[in-house]
Amino acid sequence: MSNEALTMRGPVHGTKEAKRVAVGSGVGAVIETYDFIGFGTAAALYFGTAFFPGADPVTGTLASFATLGVGFAARPLGGIIGGHLGDKLGRKPVLVASLILMGLATFAIGLLPTYQQVGLLAPALLVIVRVIQGLAFGAEWGGAILMSYEHAPWRKKGQFTGIVQAGFPVGLLLANLVFLSSVGLGSEWAWRVPFLASIVLVAVGLIIRSKVPESPVFEDVKSKGDIVKSPIVDVIKTDWRNIVRGIGLRIAETAGYAVSVTYMISYLHTNKLADKTETLVALCVAAGIGIFATYFWGKLTDKVGRRPVYIWSTAFAVVFGIPMFMLVNTGLFLLIIATIVVAYAVCQNSLAGAQGAWFPELFQAKTRSSGASLSYQISAMVSGFTPFITTLLFVSMGWIGPALLFSFYAAIGLWAALITRETWGKRERTLAEEAASKTPQTVNA
Repeated sequence: MSNEALTMRGPVHGTKEAKRVAVGSGVGAVIETYDFIGFGTAAALYFGTAFFPGADPVTGTLASFATLGVGFAARPLGGIIGGHLGDKLGRKPVLVASLILMGLATFAIGLLPTYQQVGLLAPALLVIVRVIQGLAFGAEWGGAILMSYEHAPWRKKGQFTGIVQAGFPVGLLLANLVFLSSVGLGSEWAWRVPFLASIVLVAVGLIIRSKVPESPVFEDVKSKGDIVKSPIVDVIKTDWRNIVRGIGLRIAETAGYAVSVTYMISYLHTNKLADKTETLVALCVAAGIGIFATYFWGKLTDKVGRRPVYIWSTAFAVVFGIPMFMLVNTGLFLLIIATIVVAYAVCQNSLAGAQGAWFPELFQAKTRSSGASLSYQISAMVSGFTPFITTLLFVSMGWIGPALLFSFYAAIGLWAALITRETWGKRERTLAEEAASKTPQTVNA
């Protein structure tokens, strides 16, 4: 890689707003994740009864998880829209718009009538707001991660994007803490309060994001007149291979999470291995550790490269699938906590930490938002319906079905990592060091 190619990553030492941008993007990620992932927790614990009563517990869970999947299915469309606008209008407008849309949809969930109140209209409305959530979340990631990536110093891209990616476990932690504290409010208010409370987070997020400056890389592309007429079409024509590789890389992380966390909540509860409180406590512990783990993994990629982290982590996940279920099947609370921590902080957070810098580096600056967003969000369709598929596998095969599915997803990620080029290898790191030594550091990044 030449220095010319490296310049497409932004200023050598980053901008003076690099830290503020990373934190601001991370705060937005916290809010979006709180809203989107909170739905998964509610789907596993409450929605089967509130919106699909009259069915046996397994059928109610399946219907609830199918609604969960609808939001994931909408994410690629959100990624297409957000990616296109990010490459045409800038990263910042997408950040603000996606946060507003997600906030309104999530607040609306807390106001929805139940099946007992309005019949079939209740699940229909739930699906509609879930689709809106999916569109917003699909548009969110590309803008947030690129803002941080393109403001960050060359040698600390993984570290700075790791801050943004760490926003996701923070959101997961907050969501589950709120659900944990609302358990005693009764079956209905226990799920309504977390969604209604999200409006406070949205207000705070909008204030922070409104003060974040636009990406210097986008401003450079704009000043040179390199804005592409149709970024989505262009990136699919010229860079479809990297999109496919990115989908494979992402499936291991997001679909693996759907098995080891989203489905696992329901599995523990349904099989009486842990009650609701114990399950939420385990998730909170894992999320708390995951905040620091994600940042650590992102920072590690600056030192050893993006690809090695991915290869070793997915290889570990391949062999962890069966032991993961064997450990939780003991019903021992400490083993359940330890298992979920490993599944989340190692198998999932390591991949998320590496993605923050690796995905943007696979694409040209002028189509980076579209390419990275497509790769990231198309895979969400797989993860969205994974809890539904996993439940069916459990019914037909027992726990070995979900365990093998987890390992299968990890194997897809391992394969993708092996065929994807390293973007921050020894050569790139050496060139960046040389450029940094020759370039005066005029800002404190």
